[in-house]
Amino acid sequence: MLRSIAFILPIAAAMPAAAQGCPDLAGATKVESDRYVLYYRTKPEKLAVSQHVAVEMVVCPKDGLPAPESVRVDGFMPEHNHGMNYKAVVKPAGDGRYDAAGLMFHMPGRWDFIFEVRAGGKTDRMTHTVMLQ
Repeated sequence: MLRSIAFILPIAAAMPAAAQGCPDLAGATKVESDRYVLYYRTKPEKLAVSQHVAVEMVVCPKDGLPAPESVRVDGFMPEHNHGMNYKAVVKPAGDGRYDAAGLMFHMPGRWDFIFEVRAGGKTDRMTHTVMLQ
């Protein structure tokens, strides 16, 4: 029995901690790093080329980690090696929520949303791929 417990404990310790008390963001997409869980949804929900997009986010630190000092969102098109022509403005909305405005996907294809959460002298980068036609 002790052998089993000794084997299970290191595996459990290696698993990432869960975010506690994360506010709900209905219909959101989840991305995460070792330190943070981020939920986001876009307005409009259906993304289109050459249309301004707002992004609503909730960022939750995992157990015992600091709240974010700053949050950024951007877009990058890997096949073309370029980003967006517009820079998002991100504003805190309280309770771990952030609102970003000013994004625009200026051409069809594969885009990566890039989320950066900065805290404690470190930046966590999370991505999520979307396709635009």
